[in-house]
Amino acid sequence: MRKQEVRTGGEGSQGHSASSPAEQVKALVDLLAGKGSQSPLTLQAVDRTPDSPRGTRSNDSRMQRHREVLLGRLGDGPEQGGPQLSRLVLVEGLSDLQLQEHDFTQVEATRGDRRPDRTLPLDRLFRPLSRVSVPPRVSITVGVAGMGKTSLVRAFVRGWARGLGGRDFSLVLPLAFRDLNAHERLCAHRLLSVSCPPLGDLGASVTAPLARVLLILDGLDEFKAPLDFSDTAACADPRRELPVDQLVTNIIRGSLLPQVAVWVTSRPGAAGQIPGGLVDRMTELQGFSEEEVRACLQGLFPKQPVLAEWVAGQVQADRALYLMCTVPAVCRLAGLALGYLGRRQGPGDSELPRSLSELYTWYLRLALGGANTWAEQAGRRLVGTLGRLAFQGLLRGRTVFSEADLKASGVEPALLQQSAPCSRVLWREDALGPAAAPAAFAFAHLSLQEFLAAAYYLGAARRAIFDLFAEGSVSWPRLGFLAHFRAAAQRAMQAEDGRLDVFLRFLCGLLAPRTLGLAAGWLPAAGELGGYRAPAAELLQGCLQPAGVVSARAINVLHCLHELQHPELARAAEAALDARGPPATPHRAALAYLLQLADARAREPGLPLRLSPADLQSLLPQLLYCRTLRLDTNQFQDPVMELLGSVLSRKDCHIQRISLAENQISNKGAKALARSLLVNRSLTSLDLRSNAIGPQGAKALADALKINRTLASLSLQSNVIRDDGAKSMAEALATNQTLSVLHLQKNTIGPSGAQRMADALKQNRSLKELVFSSNSIGDEGAQALAEALKVNQGLESLDLQSNSISDPGVATLTMALCANHTLLSLSLRENSISSEGAQALAGALCANSTLQHLDLTANLLHDQGAQALAGAVGGNHALTSLHLQWNFIQAGAAKALGQALQLNRSLTSLDLQENAIGDEGACAVAAALKVNPVLTALYLQVASIRAPGAQALGEALAVNRTLEILDLRGNAIGVAGAKALANALKVNSSLRRLNLQENSLGMDGAICIATALSRNHGLQHINLQGNNIGDSGARMISEAIKTNAPSCTVEM
Repeated sequence: MRKQEVRTGGEGSQGHSASSPAEQVKALVDLLAGKGSQSPLTLQAVDRTPDSPRGTRSNDSRMQRHREVLLGRLGDGPEQGGPQLSRLVLVEGLSDLQLQEHDFTQVEATRGDRRPDRTLPLDRLFRPLSRVSVPPRVSITVGVAGMGKTSLVRAFVRGWARGLGGRDFSLVLPLAFRDLNAHERLCAHRLLSVSCPPLGDLGASVTAPLARVLLILDGLDEFKAPLDFSDTAACADPRRELPVDQLVTNIIRGSLLPQVAVWVTSRPGAAGQIPGGLVDRMTELQGFSEEEVRACLQGLFPKQPVLAEWVAGQVQADRALYLMCTVPAVCRLAGLALGYLGRRQGPGDSELPRSLSELYTWYLRLALGGANTWAEQAGRRLVGTLGRLAFQGLLRGRTVFSEADLKASGVEPALLQQSAPCSRVLWREDALGPAAAPAAFAFAHLSLQEFLAAAYYLGAARRAIFDLFAEGSVSWPRLGFLAHFRAAAQRAMQAEDGRLDVFLRFLCGLLAPRTLGLAAGWLPAAGELGGYRAPAAELLQGCLQPAGVVSARAINVLHCLHELQHPELARAAEAALDARGPPATPHRAALAYLLQLADARAREPGLPLRLSPADLQSLLPQLLYCRTLRLDTNQFQDPVMELLGSVLSRKDCHIQRISLAENQISNKGAKALARSLLVNRSLTSLDLRSNAIGPQGAKALADALKINRTLASLSLQSNVIRDDGAKSMAEALATNQTLSVLHLQKNTIGPSGAQRMADALKQNRSLKELVFSSNSIGDEGAQALAEALKVNQGLESLDLQSNSISDPGVATLTMALCANHTLLSLSLRENSISSEGAQALAGALCANSTLQHLDLTANLLHDQGAQALAGAVGGNHALTSLHLQWNFIQAGAAKALGQALQLNRSLTSLDLQENAIGDEGACAVAAALKVNPVLTALYLQVASIRAPGAQALGEALAVNRTLEILDLRGNAIGVAGAKALANALKVNSSLRRLNLQENSLGMDGAICIATALSRNHGLQHINLQGNNIGDSGARMISEAIKTNAPSCTVEM
């Protein structure tokens, strides 16, 4: 506020005693309007010198009365309103989705996406974001219906009144837009009086030079008049009466009360009326987290923990319902409905609702008090009265109703709270503004209003002659229910803001047989409506356009078909998806619907899509909100990347992972994607495997990485980027601090590219995984990377498979391992490492205490090298996985490894496949298994093991309690070996997977294994393929295993 001059104590005391409350209001208005220097009252009221104690005490007492008035109005409650209300998300304006779609569509499309990295605590909402910024004057907080915006405001005001929050403001004036609906014209003077009637007594207390005043305007979406900032004339006179919408417009614009901070809350669509240039700070109220959903549901039944746990489990099991339950009001409604269902039928026997309409029908049965004659009569009256109110409100865009509205619909406001069914559906809103404000009523949630509106429409459509949407105006006659259903579907499809989407869903859901059965008592003529299900489904499918972009309205048709329990179209699209074929034109909307469900219901990567460029273009608006896109093997070329780039460049893009492997993308397509990465803030993983972006495409992506701060994983495998591309990526790594995974295998990168990458690793601290396999870096490149490992303290995994590295290169890597303390995994498979290199690695393992995974598959270690490694393993306490497959290892090295396993207490996986260790080596390993307490996986495929070796392994399994995986493929253990393993299986409880493929077991050996499983309850998978059992024998043994061990999967 503008600094005010201070008069002497005598002048202040004299002026204060002579002022009236009306004069104090005038002074306050003048001050807030920026005219404080012209007001004598302002100057005298701020007197806080020792010469005017009377004024100070008077101000304090008035402020205390103001706080008490607010607390009396708001009642008891927490100051912060719980964890969900204590955090807000900073946003940079509203997205098209928020401005144009229904609240439910917003939640479904974004999959309840949370952005915890941009949160702002409630107590910092009105403070500067940095030392050089200023506090915001106009702040807007948005949230979908039922998110808790009013609860947030009440918690903030309550905290300020108690002196526990909002200390940035000396005065807080809360007002709801629904309170302003009672006024046609107001001036700023009168507005302050409306927000706080005792303002005249408080005027002097807010005239301090450094005081800040906050005016809260809650619920813009409930305001009866639209705000028009383009045609509203500016007005700076706080005493001039204006239409209320123009008054609000001038206050937000700053023409009136420019020194007052303004906080507006609203649903997103209504908030779009305020130009972004006038908004200093916009925040969004997030929904419940998964833990908060569970806590809310359990809190509904504090004395019934079993029921509470069942309800929470059902909601979390249905991801689509869970997303809706991130909205607090819907969470409570759904929880109460499921709780009623669980109490009525018992949690274990309850048949769960299959649709949202069923769930809301159960809630209405709860509100009506059950299923009896009285409840049915009450339900019919409720649908006829409150249903009409709900439908008319839906047509007019109103969610708050006056007493006059209720009376017009046949509801007596005075009796509303005395009727239990009505009070659970429609209730009086608690006053935020003055207690004298006109009464306002609202449904428990917007979706409940839409449900009752649909129920009313169903009953009225049977006998209506004219269009029910015409509201009394002239319309063409509409005869028959289907004519009215068609009218409703057409209206919903034509509504650009989606305001009728959920209404249409409920309209369809109430035609489903199960829902009609539940609603038969209170839904008029429910028996007559059952026959309309099939024609309604046909009509809805006819609404889908054969060509063009798939809109949110089209996806809503699929939601309607789901509510109608008519899933044929979605199933057809799913079948096409499973067959990896392109979707038929009518299935594009169904495919978008399935993508939405797949993202919502599953945590695994998204569905693989087989699309043509035309399919992709039609789906682009919906792909915007997918978290994961798998677009591999679609023969996409560069023009398609331009389309994808336009999606990734949108500020409301939610795509986090995208895979474009095995397409036909060149450097032009890579450049298009790179341009999008300059502005994208959602993508964390980009997979471009097996394309042809070349060095230029790699450079474009590298330049984008210098600016991008979200991408964490990038795969450029098999893209012919060569040394130049590697150099570009190295330059990006020198400055990028977010990329943690980089795959550059199969790119013909040589020593110079490796050298540049090594130089970057000396500076980079964020990269955790580097895959450099199948290149040609040789010993020179290995030496460069080794030098980097000596100083790099971030890299955890390095893959150098197939890089022509020999002993000199390994020698430098081993020296680096002695100094490095962060590398956890090193792959040197398929190189040219001999026993000399293995000895060097063994020395490093003795010194290194962090490396956990070492892969030396397909080298030239022989027994001498393996024995050296075995000596190191015996004393190493970090290594957990060692791969020595195909290294010309024989029994001597196997014995050394067996002795090491008897001492080692860290190794959990040992791979000796395709090494001719024979029975002697198998016996040595088996002896170690009898005492080793940590090994869980042992791979002995094609290891020349016969019956004696299998018998030794069987004896070990009889006492071993840790081994879970044993792979003996491609040996020749025969019947005798099978019997030995079968005897072990009778007592072993740890083994989970056993592979005996191609072991000459024959029918007898297989029968032994199958019989033993009747006493084994741990084995989950067994492979008996290639054992000369025959088809009939395989079927017999398979059935025996299913009988003896039903939980075990068998491959025959």
